Amino acid sequence: MGIEQTIIKQIVSEAHSANPLECCGYLAGNDHFITHAYPMKNVDQSNVHYSFEPKEQFKTIKDIRNRGMEVLAVYHSHPESPARPSEEDIRLAYDPQLSYVIISLCDEKSDVKSFKIVNGSVEQEELLIK
Repeated sequence: MGIEQTIIKQIVSEAHSANPLECCGYLAGNDHFITHAYPMKNVDQSNVHYSFEPKEQFKTIKDIRNRGMEVLAVYHSHPESPARPSEEDIRLAYDPQLSYVIISLCDEKSDVKSFKIVNGSVEQEELLIK
């Protein structure tokens, strides 16, 4: 999966702004290359989990499709834990076609990693930043 450097900067900045709560949203683009981030409100207002507001979620997906893109990943931050899926993240990974991008703020340097989660099995995938 590829991603524009500006998108990495955007979601890391969003994670810092939302801290101590988790931020969340969709990453969109074409041909396995992410060119747009769509931040959404974490209706759980939690530092350990997130949920999208359904109306905002559907509006965002409609906008992505209207722009000729596809949802490639779901992203969220981990303010206090490493950039790896939690048990809850694994349990709630509903779409095996999507990547799951996690931004960790638990160290001085923000860490961004991407994962495929299929039937409870987690594999880290290379995130090529361009």
